[in-house]
Amino acid sequence: MLYHSTNNPSFRVDLKEAILRSLPPDNGLYMPDALPVLGGDFWKIWRHLGFQEIGFAVAEAFFGDDVPADALREIVDGTLAFDAPVVTLGPGDHVLELFHGPTLAFKDFGARFMARLMAWLTRDDGRMLTVLVATSGDTGGAVASAFHHVPGTRVVILYPKGKVSGLQEKQLTALGGNITALEVDGSFDDCQALVKSAFLDRELAENLNLTSANSINLARLVPQSFYYIHAARQLPDGVKPVFVVPSGNFGNLTAGLLAMKLGLPVDHFVAATNRNDVVPEFLRTGIYQPRPSTPTISNAMDVGAPSNFVRMQALFGDSWREMKSRVSGMWFDDEQTRAAIREVKTLCDYQIDPHGAVGWLAARAWRAQHPCSSTITLETAHPAKFPDVMDAELGAGAVEIPERLAVLADRQKVAIPMSTDKAAFRQWLVEL
Repeated sequence: MLYHSTNNPSFRVDLKEAILRSLPPDNGLYMPDALPVLGGDFWKIWRHLGFQEIGFAVAEAFFGDDVPADALREIVDGTLAFDAPVVTLGPGDHVLELFHGPTLAFKDFGARFMARLMAWLTRDDGRMLTVLVATSGDTGGAVASAFHHVPGTRVVILYPKGKVSGLQEKQLTALGGNITALEVDGSFDDCQALVKSAFLDRELAENLNLTSANSINLARLVPQSFYYIHAARQLPDGVKPVFVVPSGNFGNLTAGLLAMKLGLPVDHFVAATNRNDVVPEFLRTGIYQPRPSTPTISNAMDVGAPSNFVRMQALFGDSWREMKSRVSGMWFDDEQTRAAIREVKTLCDYQIDPHGAVGWLAARAWRAQHPCSSTITLETAHPAKFPDVMDAELGAGAVEIPERLAVLADRQKVAIPMSTDKAAFRQWLVEL
């Protein structure tokens, strides 16, 4: 299959170029030339398939022309080494737990798949691969874990100073080895702008053999579509879910749309954001106005210029009416989010993180308007990753910290200060 730029459909590249170079030279994003559809034979049996079988079917639909089946199955099986269970909180109120991977966040699915696919694509290369990634919270930790000690790779993670939780920061800065963290004196949008500037500098990108691990890379998006199908099959036969997606850079929601395009029966999508409501505003008005991000307690969603919006537009043929017929948007502030954390614990005896709490608020609002709906809220990270917020709302020590996160607490933070100046960042990369 070939992949084209969202800015220029006539610009096409093969899979290796799309995955390893990540970003077209015209600053668009790569999309498959033809979106695959899973056939009727799959949809006859999909509810009886295991997670890995679903993942393989989806991966083969996208990448089967370029990656042999045995290699692709090994990539998928290694990625899906943990489950994504649906938990029922009440009638029609479900949560999809995506935090059972090594870094306790949904980004583990995409990062592990991407690391394995990139390793296969570069199996005969002798060059060092430089993985460049911006993070607003969980992406960096997942990428660091997925690529740590992978031969022939080095990872550079940019994160906004003072805008990630303490344990998230330790996941980025405490591994060492082939992982380097840059503490950027700015916002996530500034981090993302620095990453994009490096990829658009074609000489620099080629010399450093740069690739991205952000959701601008298709290898991150496709595996996230696995768990939408896996989640839907956990509901009773005949129930079409409404997926409620806490959203920042909108890669997760875009993956859900890909699952729908593959043929998954979905009733609707709800994009749930914090005060950074650029996409909900677009869905209300038809006007897209990116703006500087605002810090919130749901920090991984603090994005004012979501990269994947252009992919969402492409999936709906640039039609606002088509998009809003399948996707609704809602936003909630920090006070509402804190109240939701307390309410979910009181009503459901369930601990939900600040991002999932935003989603839960949107799901409740949706069900109030559509009482026959069954919502699945994506719980994107373990609440233990946000101890300050959870302790404030539920009491000190209310959330037990899993061992794989607790061991990071005493490790030393190692991060390099970085300004938002693109020339300074370029010079730092040149000197790597």
